[in-house]
Amino acid sequence: MKKKVLLFFTLLLMILEVGIAQNPKSVKPRTIVTTDGELDDVDSFIRMLLYTNEYKVEGLIVSSSQWHYKGDGKGTKFISEMEMTKKLYGERTELRWPGEEWIYDLVDAYGKVYPNLIKHSKDYPTHKYLRDRIRIGNIDFEGEMAKDTPGSDFIKAKLLDDDMSPLYLQVWGGTNTIARALKSIEDTYKNTPQWSEIYKKVCQKTILYAILDQDATYKKYIEPNWKDIKVYYNSNQFWSFAYFWKRSVPKELHPYLEGKFMGNVINNHGPLLKMYYSYGDGNPPQGEIEDIYSSMEKAKKNQWGSFGQYDFISEGDSPAFLHLVDIGLNNLANPQDGGWGGRLVQSTTTPSRWEDGEAASDYNPFTQKIDKAFAQTRWIPAIQNDFAARADWCIKDFKNANHAPKVSVASKQLSVISGQKIVINPQTSDPDGNKVSLKFWQYKEVGTCKEEVSIIQTGNSAAITVPAAAKSGDTIHIIIEAEDNGLPALTRYQRVVMTVK
Repeated sequence: MKKKVLLFFTLLLMILEVGIAQNPKSVKPRTIVTTDGELDDVDSFIRMLLYTNEYKVEGLIVSSSQWHYKGDGKGTKFISEMEMTKKLYGERTELRWPGEEWIYDLVDAYGKVYPNLIKHSKDYPTHKYLRDRIRIGNIDFEGEMAKDTPGSDFIKAKLLDDDMSPLYLQVWGGTNTIARALKSIEDTYKNTPQWSEIYKKVCQKTILYAILDQDATYKKYIEPNWKDIKVYYNSNQFWSFAYFWKRSVPKELHPYLEGKFMGNVINNHGPLLKMYYSYGDGNPPQGEIEDIYSSMEKAKKNQWGSFGQYDFISEGDSPAFLHLVDIGLNNLANPQDGGWGGRLVQSTTTPSRWEDGEAASDYNPFTQKIDKAFAQTRWIPAIQNDFAARADWCIKDFKNANHAPKVSVASKQLSVISGQKIVINPQTSDPDGNKVSLKFWQYKEVGTCKEEVSIIQTGNSAAITVPAAAKSGDTIHIIIEAEDNGLPALTRYQRVVMTVK
């Protein structure tokens, strides 16, 4: 009898363990990256890999876009639906296709530095884990979504799984592979009793973070058929990290993107960073019709401006994953509050859509003007120093590299009255024993109180006086910026939101 009871509980335990394995509770944000393999996608992908300890990578999907498609191998001619590429390239059988091996090559290079990365964080996924999640999506033509592909099937399965934590679908190219996954779900369930439940489930968990529209599938299919899917749409702020960065970023911040800084990050930091594209690096980008980057002669006469060796080219898609990195700003569920992925404001006409543009513009103290890109640009020094530290993690042991400080406050939400004085005493620590200094500032564009608060800082505490003119219901966002004195100096944050009674 005892043996039977023991066997019963053993089987029960096994069933429970299987159930737990099939229904994991995701603590870190889940994400799938879709990418067309453009030069700037490669550079974004390299940085993204160095932050894979910060989120759960569910899938890495190669897709197409208006700028990159493979063709069907049959000589079929195609004309873009997008005006710019239609005028630039006309009728084509393929366009600037970099192949599919590049994504495997980058993950394999990650595998070579992985043994060193885990000295700094045990949360880095293995090389095998990431390689097993690579799929090829809809790549034959721009906007092609007529057929299921391994990539679209993979996304479909994730959208239908039982993990209801948010699933962030990063759109680095076109939305066509995602659109195909959604269309396949619709085709399977639309005329069944489960459709209402399935539609609600998919919309509840899906968040698209899109960098521009790089094909027409969002506007033609996703928006009209899946209107309740959340969309974070970045069409302005990403330029801080894209080809036009010299025009978007104030000159005072250019050193963080120029060759002296970037060359140190790229060179002598192992095989993964060696694959990072920069100006004049002698490394022609795969698939390009015209290489205007790899030689210094071309770099100095480039259409984007004149550049020096190892200057930053573009990582236009990096805001999509930087939004997922928890740096203490509580921006993940509140994109309107701003963070390393920029600041996006809820649309007044489409409640499921958050956008940049005029409504998400910040005051640029360098130009003394309102700036559509500054909600992203303002974080460049901290973001770039963090990148440099991650590069060190590829080759250095823990004691010889720098790691971000920690800062905390007793309460992140305070109820205040106009004219009241509040004292904030944050607690700080640093894993390397470095000194941590604090800076307190008001993020005026985010709060609804447009009056300036008085901030008097004494050491690592600050006395903050609520403006006498503040009205009931006004919010005031105070950012606490903690920077260590390591090399490179690293920064983390806390946000205190004061609501006026």
